[in-house]
Amino acid sequence: MSKDVADLPPDGGTESPDTDRSDSDTESPRDAAAPDDDRSSPDGADVGRGLLDADMGPSSAMAHLYRGEIHRMKLWRERLDKTTNWAVLVMAGVLTWAFSSAGNPHYVLLVGAAATSLFLVIEARRYRAYDVWRSRVRTLQENVWAYGLDPSKSLVDGDWRTRLANDYRTPTVKITAEEALAHRLRRVYLPLFTVLLGAWVIRVGAFDPRPWPASAAVGQIPGLAVTAVVFVAYIAAVGVALRPRTWHARDELRTADYRKQR
Repeated sequence: MSKDVADLPPDGGTESPDTDRSDSDTESPRDAAAPDDDRSSPDGADVGRGLLDADMGPSSAMAHLYRGEIHRMKLWRERLDKTTNWAVLVMAGVLTWAFSSAGNPHYVLLVGAAATSLFLVIEARRYRAYDVWRSRVRTLQENVWAYGLDPSKSLVDGDWRTRLANDYRTPTVKITAEEALAHRLRRVYLPLFTVLLGAWVIRVGAFDPRPWPASAAVGQIPGLAVTAVVFVAYIAAVGVALRPRTWHARDELRTADYRKQR
């Protein structure tokens, strides 16, 4: 027997792959991931894991969330503009018809004012819904995007995550109906009412051969009563719009520093 043959192992130089490896050295992926898988935990600690970056930077999930809130805010903003357009069109039509002929009754202007008041109520309700989405957008802008762009400044609201989470769990209206009316009066409707009131005074005083208050009468209702109701309603609108208040609507354009810094 040659030396090479004598040096071979007794089994002919082949090793069985099963003799030196035990089943304990292999581990299935499921077994390896089992200790870290806590999805069955009762408190659900892993819910939302990976949704946001660890440092709360703008991840893709946050970008999608922000874009969705912007879309809903834009949709409700367009609904506000539609109501304003209706009010302006009605007012323009009423003014045109009231002054097109001396025989046209003056109370058409009062009907136009009543229709404009209805649009004001509808728009105030829409503004309350718009403010829900607007407040979420402002929260993300102030505490995520602004902080991500300039971390040197502190957060505007240190408890903003809890507030935003609660708002997602239970969406609530942030402003009262009276504040919404005041906002829309200041921005749009008080100037419209002023134009309608001025047009009504001119129509009653200058375009009617009868003297006031007879010229302001509407059917069997005396002109003095009609005039009193008109001016009381206008004064009430001015009071709602201009009285001092603490604004709860989230709007960066309302801050006192907006015009000072520009």
